[in-house]
Amino acid sequence: MMICLVPYRSEKTDRSSWGMHHPLPKRIFLIQGHPDPVQSHLSHALAACYEEGAQNAGHTVRHCDVGKLDFPMLRSQQEFESGELPEHLQKVQADIFWSEHLVLFFPLWAGGMPALLHGFLEQIFRPSFTGASAGIFTKKRLNGHTARLVVSMGMPTSIYRWYFCAHGIKSLQRSLLGIVGIGPVKSTLIGRTANMKRKEVDLWFSKVKHLGARGE
Repeated sequence: MMICLVPYRSEKTDRSSWGMHHPLPKRIFLIQGHPDPVQSHLSHALAACYEEGAQNAGHTVRHCDVGKLDFPMLRSQQEFESGELPEHLQKVQADIFWSEHLVLFFPLWAGGMPALLHGFLEQIFRPSFTGASAGIFTKKRLNGHTARLVVSMGMPTSIYRWYFCAHGIKSLQRSLLGIVGIGPVKSTLIGRTANMKRKEVDLWFSKVKHLGARGE
């Protein structure tokens, strides 16, 4: 069965650049968004391939695994705006500010990112960190940062994009990452993961490793 890639934003730049020289080294921060802290999943393998490609190309990589972090869910606007941030998440904020490029890996659950990842991003992207409280069109602390979403799903990506309008990805791109100043945010969608053959899995590993080498 054929596996297709239908990114929300065009990947023509990625494909046409294969074989070109690597760009200047970047500071890259990888966020593993799969909530399972025990078993290794496709998202973990994809992140490992990206990191290998990036490090081999001379990029500097830091990462965090959301499933292994302990933090409370925010339950009020007051907590979001002025609540105390757990100390270990302060390091995550520092790593994000240090980076030039963010890469988030996660499986599609209920049409969007897993709830734990959403709660993690709510904790991290507080107004005091991002400067987003100053207004939508004002300069934010994370202006100049770029990002990529690497999202795996059971359904064909064409159905997610055209029938469901990729609503979960668009929300993350525009209403969360975009509003704090991160952009552009590109997406790599990997569908029909339950039926992939070994050859298809290896092809995806190669493509993601290439993205890491390019720092994209």
